[in-house]
Amino acid sequence: MLAHEEIYQGRIFSVVRDRVRLPKGVEATMEVVRHPGSVVLLPMRDPQHVILVKQYRYAVDRWVWELAAGSLKPGEDPASGAARECEEETGFAPGRVDFVGAFYPTPGYCDEKMNFFKLTALAAPDASRPAASPDEDEDIRTRSFSLDEVRDMIRRGEIDDLKTVAGLTLV
Repeated sequence: MLAHEEIYQGRIFSVVRDRVRLPKGVEATMEVVRHPGSVVLLPMRDPQHVILVKQYRYAVDRWVWELAAGSLKPGEDPASGAARECEEETGFAPGRVDFVGAFYPTPGYCDEKMNFFKLTALAAPDASRPAASPDEDEDIRTRSFSLDEVRDMIRRGEIDDLKTVAGLTLV
């Protein structure tokens, strides 16, 4: 890196402008969204059903059915983050958390890595510790769907969230 400037620091991500020398020797200025990484959840009550969340997404100004997901906290283990997010967004604590894949959704300008986890053996959270709940800016509804129903919703354009479409290829 030849030069570095932080343009924006937000709650979830930052934006930087770097002057770099690319592998073929050319210098370029690159703007990059820096993100701590995220987890995407495939909470499954049984092998043929997945829990989706419906929430209002301001950026697209509409309600979206999608796989539950969330940003990792600094230094957080992705599997622990997946268990935390499962409880916060679905109300279920997973008995088993299995890593099933990872993707960079927009590597042209963002370093976010989405870590996908299948969560099974779902149960009520441990009542002896504080209850997890969605973030204050989240208004979430949950529903269990059969995998066939979800795939039909994708074909009809009712689900157009890319992390959801990608995640469903992993189960």
